[in-house]
Amino acid sequence: MAKAKITAFFCQNCGHESSKWMGQCPGCREWNTFVEELTDKKSAKRASDVRNGAVETVPISGIEMTQEKRISTQMKELDRVLGGGIVKGSMVLVGGDPGIGKSTLLLQVCRKLSEQEIRVLYISGEESLQQIRLRAERIGSFKDTLKLLCETNLDTVRNVIKNEKPEVVIIDSVQTMYSEEISSAPGSVSQVRESTGVLMQIAKGMGISVFIVGHVTKEGVVAGPRVLEHMVDTVLYFEGDRHAAYRILRGVKNRFGSTNEIGVFEMRREGLAEVENPSEYMLSGKPEGASGSVVACTMEGTRPILLEVQALVCHSNFGMPRRTAAGTDFNRVNLLMAVLEKRLGLPLGSCDAYVNIAGGIRMNEPAIDLGIVLAIISSYKDIAIDDKTICFGEVGLSGEVRAVSMAEQRVLEAAKLGFETCLLPQVCISAAENTFRKIKGIRLTGVRTVGDAMNSIINV
Repeated sequence: MAKAKITAFFCQNCGHESSKWMGQCPGCREWNTFVEELTDKKSAKRASDVRNGAVETVPISGIEMTQEKRISTQMKELDRVLGGGIVKGSMVLVGGDPGIGKSTLLLQVCRKLSEQEIRVLYISGEESLQQIRLRAERIGSFKDTLKLLCETNLDTVRNVIKNEKPEVVIIDSVQTMYSEEISSAPGSVSQVRESTGVLMQIAKGMGISVFIVGHVTKEGVVAGPRVLEHMVDTVLYFEGDRHAAYRILRGVKNRFGSTNEIGVFEMRREGLAEVENPSEYMLSGKPEGASGSVVACTMEGTRPILLEVQALVCHSNFGMPRRTAAGTDFNRVNLLMAVLEKRLGLPLGSCDAYVNIAGGIRMNEPAIDLGIVLAIISSYKDIAIDDKTICFGEVGLSGEVRAVSMAEQRVLEAAKLGFETCLLPQVCISAAENTFRKIKGIRLTGVRTVGDAMNSIINV
C-alpha cells in the first residue's frame, strides 16, 4: 500500500506550522499567510551534531574581547552601509526588486575582493556560467581567485564550500536552493528556512562571510518566512526605480553597525558607479527662479543629504481638492497644510496641492517639514525662493519650528556646496552658537514659527 503523503500549513510571514489552514496566524497575527506544503517526518530530520557530556556555561567577564577584522570591499558606499566592511563569519541578506542590480552589485564586490587576492565563491542558481561571464565582461576583468558554480542542491553546495574553503561566498539566490531532506518545492517556506539554517552553520562554523540574495514580494519584503531576516546578521535593501539611474542601498538590520546609513549608486553600462556626493547629484537640474521650489537638508545616518522639495498649489475646479505627495508621507503633507491654514490664515482648503521630492528619492525625516511648508507658501504666493537658500526644521501643530539633530553637520554640508543663507530653528542656533560662529560663508537665519519662515522668504 502506498504511503500517504503528509501535508502541513506554514505561515509565509513568520514560519508558524499548523496541521490545518487558518485565516489568521496565531504567531504573528497576520491574515491569509498560510500555504500548504508536503512534509515527510522521517526525511525532515536533519543530521545534527550530538554533543556527548555536559555543556559548560561561560561567564560574560571570561570572554576575551578581540577587535573584529573587517574585509574592505573597496566600495566606500557599501562599506559605509555594512559598518566599515565585511565581518568574518557574518551572513548578509540582500533584497530588492527584479532588475534593480543586486547580482551586478555582488559581482562587482567579487571583482574588488578578487583583486585583493581574497578567495571568493559565486554560486548561482538562476544563471548559467556563460551568462555570468557575459555580465562579468561588461563590468571588467577578473582574477582567478574568483570561482563560479551553478548549483541548486544544498548538499552539493555545502560539500563544495568545505572543499574550496573560500573566504567569501555569494548565493544567488536563496529561493533557488533546495535540500533533498525536505519534500517541498524550492522557494517554499520550509526550503528557504532549511537553506538559510545550513548556510548560517557554514558561516559561523567555518568563519566564512556569506552573502545571500533574496527575492521580494509585490509588497516589497523578502519572499519566504520572516524568520529569514531574523536569522541573518545584516539585511540590506536595494531601492530605486529600475528605469531611473540612481540606486540606494539601505541597511534595515545590522548587528555590526548602524542601520541609518545608506549608499548611493548610479547604474551605468559598465555596472554600478558610486555617488560620493549625493547632495550634488540630487540637486542637478534644479530650476532657477521658479516658485514652489526650495532646497532642504535631511540626515541619513551620519550623512547629510540636500534635496529639492517641490510644491504646486493651484485653485481647484472641483468640490473636493486633490492632494498628492511623491517621495514623502501623504498624511504629513495634509497635516502641514492644515497648520498653514490655521496659523497663517492661508485659504488652502479650496486648492489642489502637489508635493514632490525631486529625484525620486523618498524621505520621511521630520526635518524636511520646513522645506515642505516653504515650498507650499512659495507656490501659493508665486514667490521664488533664492537659489542659494537652504532650510531644515520640524514643524509642530502650533506652528512652531522645532529643533532637529545634528544641525552643525547640515550647515557644514550646505556651506560646502555654496549655499549662502540657511533657515533653521532658532533653538538650534541658541544651543550651539559658538560652533556656528566657526562656519564661514553662510548666513544663518533662525525662525521660531512658520510665520517667521514666511516673512523671511518674502523679505528676501
